[in-house]
Parts: sequence; structure tokens; C-alpha cells
Amino acid sequence: MIIHQFDQTNSVLNTFISEIRDVEIQKDAMRFRRNIERIGEVLAYELSKSLDYKETEVKTPFGTKKSFLSSDNLVLCSVLRAGLPLHHGILSYFDRAENAFISAYRHHPNNDDAFEVIVKYFAAPSLDDKILVLTDPMLATGKTLENVFDALKSHGTPKQIHIISVIGSKSGVAKVEKVFPKDTHLWIAAVDEHLTSKGYIIPGLGDAGDLSYGVKL
Repeated sequence: MIIHQFDQTNSVLNTFISEIRDVEIQKDAMRFRRNIERIGEVLAYELSKSLDYKETEVKTPFGTKKSFLSSDNLVLCSVLRAGLPLHHGILSYFDRAENAFISAYRHHPNNDDAFEVIVKYFAAPSLDDKILVLTDPMLATGKTLENVFDALKSHGTPKQIHIISVIGSKSGVAKVEKVFPKDTHLWIAAVDEHLTSKGYIIPGLGDAGDLSYGVKL
């Protein structure tokens, strides 16, 4: 896996990361969502540099100008519900991408810390010979992306896979490295050291879905 980690580089991205972690700023759900969107925009821009481009002639009111535009067909697939703000940010840069959505949630069968990831709702176009961009803001244990990847296999074989995440854990990154093809790209804003016994990232930021849309039962 090719990993692109950005928290070690000085940029405006660090401002957005700091604000989504801040317990005081987190109280403003709209600001939290917007910061996740902006992180998605930055990571989408970085990802765009790795795509294939072809020369295209553009007609202006006063003549023509050659430009290089992406020739890849993208499918942007996000994990509901936490992935929606990230999806919107990336889609604002890849506005011609096809879209896929999949639900995944943690199920604790014994009401303890052990859990399994359940995938239910799934809607996606064909993935054959396309660039698949998987988005999940929190790459904690890696189980969600593993199960999502298994579900997507029924929809064809993508030309290449990119994963976009906001914050991950070292163990979660190691997990997806084992599961996904070696030429998969991971674009991630920050990587933290540890997980809690319940599989939450430390220091992380909490539950991205709850902070975006409210606490669930």
C-alpha cells in the first residue's frame, strides 16, 4: 500500500484537523461537518495528482488553449453516516464521479467490547476498470473497510483503489495494508498511536457520526 500521511507536513490542513479534535469547537456540528468537508477537499486535490491525464483543447471567447484533464472514471463510495461530510468535500472536487453508498455499523452481540461490523444497505454502479475511491473518516480497527471491500467485489474489478480517511490508528492502517491490493493508495490526514478497548482512536476525536449528526440510540 502507498500511504500519503499529511499531519507531518505544515499546511492549512493542520488547522482543520485541530479544530475537529477540539472538544469546544466540536459543540458546533455545522462547523465540524464543514471542517470534515474541507479536509476531504484537500485530500481530493492531493489524490488528483496521481490520476491519468490527457491533452484537451478548450475553446475560449478569443481562441483556443490546450489543457490536461483527467481521463479516469471515478466511483466515490462512502460509508454511512459518518462518511457523508467527507463525501461532499471530495465530490466538490470530483463533481463528475459516480457515487456509491454503503452502511456499516458495529454490532456488540454480547454487550461487551467485542464487536463485528455489519454491512446492510449498499448501492453502487459497476466498478469495472474504474478508479474506486473509498471514504471513511475514522480508520480505527480497519474492520469496516475490510467488510466494505468484500461487499464491493460483487460489483466488478476497479482499475485502482484509493482510500481517503481523516484520522486513523496505526493498527487500523496496518490492517488495511494486509487486506487491500498492494497498489492501493491511502490518503490520510493524521495517524494516531492507539485504540481503546472498544476500538476508538486515541486521542482521535470521538464519534464522527455523532458529532456530525447528533447522538444515536
